[in-house]
Amino acid sequence: MNSFPAHRLSVAPMMDWTDRHCRYLHRLLSKRTLLYTEMVTSAALIRGGASHLLEHSDAEYPVALQLGGSEPAELAQAAKLGEAAGYCEVNLNVGCPSDRVQSGSFGAILMEQPALVADCVSEMQAHVSVPVTVKCRIGVDDQDPEEILPEFLARIVGAGCERISIHARKAWLQGLSPKENRDIPPLDYDLVMRMKGLFPNLDISINGGITSLTQARAFLEAGLDGVMIGRAAYHDPAAILCMADQVIFGCEGQSVPEEAVLQMLPYIESHLKQGGKLGQVTRHMLGLFTGRPGARAWRRVLSEGAHRANAGPELVEQALTHILQRDAA
Repeated sequence: MNSFPAHRLSVAPMMDWTDRHCRYLHRLLSKRTLLYTEMVTSAALIRGGASHLLEHSDAEYPVALQLGGSEPAELAQAAKLGEAAGYCEVNLNVGCPSDRVQSGSFGAILMEQPALVADCVSEMQAHVSVPVTVKCRIGVDDQDPEEILPEFLARIVGAGCERISIHARKAWLQGLSPKENRDIPPLDYDLVMRMKGLFPNLDISINGGITSLTQARAFLEAGLDGVMIGRAAYHDPAAILCMADQVIFGCEGQSVPEEAVLQMLPYIESHLKQGGKLGQVTRHMLGLFTGRPGARAWRRVLSEGAHRANAGPELVEQALTHILQRDAA
């Protein structure tokens, strides 16, 4: 097996999407890709006692915890909890543009406070032995990314940060919704590439608008250290993850989504026995057969049936027959 690090390809942390059920599914599709939690706020963990937000399965590894916050001591405590829970990395969110995050003075708004980010990174690193990383934008609002991004990176590198993921778009904190911030600000991949030239010893992953393994591999061959894929990996996980271990990590073989579905059945059974609901798991499975014959029927069966009181693994098996029958036709 090749020794490429897991973050050579990662699935971006995405609120309401990359929960533990999603990560379990993604791990069935790729053994090597680094997975991230949804953002968990340090306040929720330290002041709110919401330790349940750290729950995950050993089967998800390698998996990293993303934290949101701006108070160094509190973030350090939260990072310690994350390390104790078994996460292999703690990542600081400096990219989320939502109003809720801004009101808490963290996320993308921290691009305006590089010294504070550096303090947060330094304090977190002092309390954990796992890597402390940062995910950021190239700038916010009227900032000139060409000017502020090098300064921002220099600050956090000076604080000891060795790895960063850069979403190659600005975030507009006023005037654009979080959804619009994922599409409207133009991508500047060249700027991220230039940052690798300026900081050759900084491990840089690129994020934003990447939709294929071919595109990901091109960035790696151009000299970047990692590629982080978000929505494409969620909406069409088979296209990104089933061949990721082969294409990105140089491993033999590829996974098959039909087999992943069958492997999900015991997991679903266990989740239901613990009082969970089928839809909490199957909502992450809707895109598994995107573009395949029978995909529409697969989605319909799960979408219409998962909310029913007695819905269980047999509904997933029923949905899968629409794929298998079309394959056999």
